[in-house]
Amino acid sequence: MNTQTQMNYIDSAKRVIEIETQAIANLAERLNNEFIAACNILFACKGKVVVSGMGKSGHIGNKIAATLASTGTPAFFMHPGEANHGDLGMLSKGDVLLAISNSGETNELVNLLPVVKRLGIQVVAMTNSASSSLGQHADVVLDISVEKEACSLGLAPTSSTTATLVMGDALAVALLDQKGFTSDDFALSHPGGSLGRKLLLKVSDIMLSGSDIPLVHASASVADALLEISKKGLGMTGVIAADGTLTGVFTDGDLRRILDARVDVHSATVEEVMTKGGKTTTAGQLAVEALNLMETHKISALMVTDDKRKPVGAFNMHMLLKAGVL
Repeated sequence: MNTQTQMNYIDSAKRVIEIETQAIANLAERLNNEFIAACNILFACKGKVVVSGMGKSGHIGNKIAATLASTGTPAFFMHPGEANHGDLGMLSKGDVLLAISNSGETNELVNLLPVVKRLGIQVVAMTNSASSSLGQHADVVLDISVEKEACSLGLAPTSSTTATLVMGDALAVALLDQKGFTSDDFALSHPGGSLGRKLLLKVSDIMLSGSDIPLVHASASVADALLEISKKGLGMTGVIAADGTLTGVFTDGDLRRILDARVDVHSATVEEVMTKGGKTTTAGQLAVEALNLMETHKISALMVTDDKRKPVGAFNMHMLLKAGVL
């Protein structure tokens, strides 16, 4: 492949990105009362938001429906072709139809409107023409028109589908913010994936507890602390006072430091060489928040304490990795 061909690829790609970037920027100027009205209709919806569109609009509609559903607005996609042959039964009173058609004249979609209106279902249209058949029969019209497609032939849906997708995201996020949708709510709709694990797992779900917690008394020798570290396998041990409260931690890093200082591990007590205090977390804290704490302070293991600073658990970075939090 010659250099000129390679440059042609880059030039084409840059042109597409520039055209589509401008198409998105133009959308911001159209966020007017129609957008507010669309948000109000979707926010007030007592049923489901049913998204429908043909061809490329249908592909984009599928994604918009998925985004709405995962951000607190119950939604699903209905294929207009199948709807004309029975699937229109998916719609019921209280639903809202979010209809997507660039031209506003897609037959399969327009043919649904009489029945939709008879059911008293409100229609939010996403189209480039408010005067189209879809636009005229919609309660609200969101303008997704673009100056030109990024396709050099001006035919393949490119800028138009990008603009439609972004408008759908704008609707979903505006509704999310208005509903006060939280990360915990988001996790409930993603329990099986890594997002769910990150957002739902608590420290108590992954930590070692009971006799598995690496612990030594402050009066123990460094050698005893090393045996506890080796036995429990977390690369650290908690150090507790006579009343059972955590006074510090002793880690592999502390060991390297005292070896450099030629400290006698048999005669020195762990209290003399430990890291006093030490970072801790609680059993009820989200695992991802504990991970952020560890990354911020560049530590690979944490003690878990109760409100009286007594150890109730311990875990390390490897356990977070195994649990899918990393």
